[in-house]
Amino acid sequence: MKIIIIGNGKVGYAIASQLAGEHHEIMMVDAKRSALERADSALDVMCVEGNGASIRVLVEAGARTADLVIAVTNADETNLVCCLIAKKLGAKHTIARVRNPEYRRDADLLKREIGLDMVINPDLGAAKEIARILSFPAAFSVEPFARGRIDMIGVHLSAEDSIVGKPLSEVHKVRLAEVLLCAAEQDGEIVIPDGNFVPRAGDKIYMIGTREELQKMLRKMGHTQQKVKDVSILGGGRIAMYLAWELDRSGIGVQIVERKAEKCEALAAQLPRAMIIQGDGTDQALIRDEGVFESDAFVALTDRDEDNLLMALSAQRAGVPKVLAKMSRPNYIDLVQDTRIGSIISPKDIIADQITRYVRALANSEGSAVETLYKMLGGEMEALEFTAGPGSRALLDIPLKDLPLKKGILIGAIARGDKIMIPGGLSTIQEGDHVVVVSKAIGIDDLTDVLA
Repeated sequence: MKIIIIGNGKVGYAIASQLAGEHHEIMMVDAKRSALERADSALDVMCVEGNGASIRVLVEAGARTADLVIAVTNADETNLVCCLIAKKLGAKHTIARVRNPEYRRDADLLKREIGLDMVINPDLGAAKEIARILSFPAAFSVEPFARGRIDMIGVHLSAEDSIVGKPLSEVHKVRLAEVLLCAAEQDGEIVIPDGNFVPRAGDKIYMIGTREELQKMLRKMGHTQQKVKDVSILGGGRIAMYLAWELDRSGIGVQIVERKAEKCEALAAQLPRAMIIQGDGTDQALIRDEGVFESDAFVALTDRDEDNLLMALSAQRAGVPKVLAKMSRPNYIDLVQDTRIGSIISPKDIIADQITRYVRALANSEGSAVETLYKMLGGEMEALEFTAGPGSRALLDIPLKDLPLKKGILIGAIARGDKIMIPGGLSTIQEGDHVVVVSKAIGIDDLTDVLA
């Protein structure tokens, strides 16, 4: 596909990095030469220097024949104008990044009037992911499938976990819960576990099932399931505001520490039930006096990765049960993996996954398109959701044990009507089923791609 990305900031670069790896023709547009030089030297992309809202620049970039134009500059209005012009020039599909909360209610209107195919909001996406993780305190990641009826959670194993040291074949005999351990990282190796796999302390594992069965499994493993009742947030930006709205709907108390007075006033106006504290969130005296580390969870959301990392480590040392931190720089994300901080949130990666899912769906409009896509374990594995349609006849109504699946492929869960199944060898896929596939083979864009 021919794809134009306007704006080569953190989000634009992350999107380009993922899509270029999937062999699309990528054109990057940015007004700053320095931003383009990084992409030109590190990625397999072409670059055009100039204002993405300029007709001349868009024509030069090839908007007339583009399959997709993605506008992710720092200005919402510029993104909307870029998409409007690109659509008029002949671009088949357009996506705009829109972050301002005032536009949130207008998303459907914007799509209709401007011809947008998709509106993305990294801040809202990050807030929703944080809220999901807080609903599963024992997990470091939570990803929903089948419209929220199936969840995949990531868990760090400790020596106290009951499944540690036992082959999965032995664990499955006990039937602790109707869940499937579908991926793991052990001693730096990424694996899809089989019956001989023996979980160890320090492993990262991913399990899939319904929320009730996953919670049951965690209890049987020995994880405490204390519900999060109050959350302290460091930093009063857009993510904090969206997150506070999400948590308020769940009845969770929120306090936000923000340094700037004008931001505190805006937060107080939008969040009447939240406690807004003006001050330096890295000040230990303020943290002590305001009881910031006495909450059930602490979320670091400042614009500085360094502050987020430092304060997340401080909260962890202070004994806060659940700690999350926003990270933007890849080198910091790699560093944090060794600190055992509860969860790392990367807004740019969340959006890059959304875009990748959309692009794969466009590329496969005739088959079983990707409905949900989640990259895990450093992007070395993917979990994807498909709906089995008429084009999936090659694997319909055949027992899974008889399907010639590619190596590194696992059918993780099947949703059929109101029924959720963790499949066995005799299970079959029927037309209309929502099927969750776990794959080490990156780039699958159709359900039939799982076949050898």
